[in-house]
Order: sequence, then structure tokens, then C-alpha cells
Amino acid sequence: MDQRTGSDLTVGIDIGGTSVRACVVDPTGRILDTLRTATPATTEALEHCLDRLVGELRDRWAIGAVGLAIAGFLTPDRSLVRFSPHLAWQEAPVAADMSTRIGMPVFAEHDANAAAVAELHFGAAARGHNTLVLAIGTGIGAGLILNGEIYRGSFGVAPELGHLTVVPEGRPCGCGKRGCWERYCSGTALVDTAVELIASQRFPRSALAAESDADPGSLTGRRVAAAAADGDPVGVAAYADLGRWLGLGLGMIADVFDPDLIVLAGGVGAASGLFLDDAREHYTAAVTGAGHRQLARIRGTQLGETAGVIGAAEVARQGLAATRESGEVN
Repeated sequence: MDQRTGSDLTVGIDIGGTSVRACVVDPTGRILDTLRTATPATTEALEHCLDRLVGELRDRWAIGAVGLAIAGFLTPDRSLVRFSPHLAWQEAPVAADMSTRIGMPVFAEHDANAAAVAELHFGAAARGHNTLVLAIGTGIGAGLILNGEIYRGSFGVAPELGHLTVVPEGRPCGCGKRGCWERYCSGTALVDTAVELIASQRFPRSALAAESDADPGSLTGRRVAAAAADGDPVGVAAYADLGRWLGLGLGMIADVFDPDLIVLAGGVGAASGLFLDDAREHYTAAVTGAGHRQLARIRGTQLGETAGVIGAAEVARQGLAATRESGEVN
């Protein structure tokens, strides 16, 4: 058993719609151990899964608390998960229930806010003042840091930037609306754009198009990224389109929040080298008063897809310290 003494280690768990990742994280943000599994479909199965993952990690490490990064709407105090489009929890006191179940403090956080916490303490947002962390993956999640604090809005759901309407009556979105920003700027959008480009038959020399014609199921976000990196014309065009939509969206957001730093996180954000230059150009052209104001720096993530678990672990560490200070735990 490779167990550490003390309780300075915490577990961060990133609970996504398709997979659950649990990591032991030290106070410097370093991941020491990782477990990963598919996301169960029911509440009972999911909570049993979390219990099992924490139990396996506790067998190997001395852990002080657990943090959960959850894709969904949480109350401002994070005591309730109101709703999640991909998980079974609704109006559920998840942190309290899981704390009782596993016998240690558990703290919940919105997954994009968890990524923002990680980038603030250990990554690309460390020197920002007012910072937007944009997690671009299957969809778009956003964490907004104002004067060093996470901004949650009046009811705990801010900022839902991925569901700003950018194309009236555009592509349908799982939220029930049409034309949401994440339907044009995300991993899912990247595949949809590639499909449209292939259907246009404007790229007869594209290997990606040939592969897709032979096996439509082979067209994934990762495959489009690999094709773009190899210079495939469909892949390059799909990422150029993503960069355009990213820049236009960031221009709108800058007009509202005026951040000094924007960090691109998430699975797509981690591949920002494929589109970041294009996005910066479109952002500069789209923002109001360009040429007469300071613009936000735009940086790629330093933590990649691990930001959610690292941030969840840090939320747990901060929560544990606060409860100890208040005398709620020994």
C-alpha cells in the first residue's frame, strides 16, 4: 500500500455525462492516482460508483475530503444539485448524501467553476484579475472569476455562456433552444461542421471525407483534430470555422464582462493551437471599440482535461479548512 500519512490529500471527482474520473491530488495540484469509469445511468448506480471509487483510493492513500465537479445547476451554496442535463440528480443534496454514505466531508461544485478554481490556483489563470475560464468540450462550460472570487449570479447558475443564441433558428441544442453558441463552438459542433463540409463536396482530396464516406461512425472530434493537425482540408476548414465562432462569441462576452484574461480549457480547449490564432483575429475584429481599448489576453489551458478534478480536489481542501476553522469537524 502506497499510503501517505496525514490528511493533506483530497480526492477530486469529475462527473461527466459519459465518464467519471477520480483523482488523488496533493496541495500543489499534482495528481497522484487516478481511476476512471463510465457514468452510470441512475442515481443509485452513480452514488454507488462514487462510493466505490473513493473506497479504492482510500485503501491506497490517506484522504481528508472529497470534491465533486458536477455538470449541472447548483444552488449558490452548492448544497443542492438542481438539475443536470446528463445526470440523474434533481433537487438532490448530493454533497450531504455522499458525505453520509462514505463517512467523510464531501463538497460539490459546478464543473466549469471547478476548472476555473484549478486554473486560478495552479494554471493559466494565476495572474488574472477578472478572468473567464471557458471549458470547451462536448459543449461549453464557463467559470467567471471576478476580483479573485467565483461569480455565481443570484441563483447559482451564472454564467451559462454556451447557451447564448448566436444563430436564430440555427442548429437544435439539447437545452431545447436553437442556435446556441456551443452548437457552433464545441467538440460536438466540430463534428457537425465537418459533416456539413463533407456534404458540400468542396473537398475531393480530403482523406477525412473519404474515411467518413466509407464509415460515417469514424467521424469524431478527436479524428477531426488529428486530420486538422495533418493538414487535411476538411479538418483545417472545420477548425477555422470553430475559431471564427469562438472569436465572435468572445467579442460579445468581452463587451459584457471586460475580462483581462480568457483561458481556454476542456478537451477542445486543450487543442487550442489549431484555432487560437484565428480566434484572436475574429475576437479583435468583433469586440466593440477595437483599437481604442485594452483587450483580454487569450491563453490555452495549462492543466488540460485534468482541470476539473484538480479544481474539485482544491474545493474539497478549501472546504475542509473552512469547516475545521469553524469547528464543525475535528
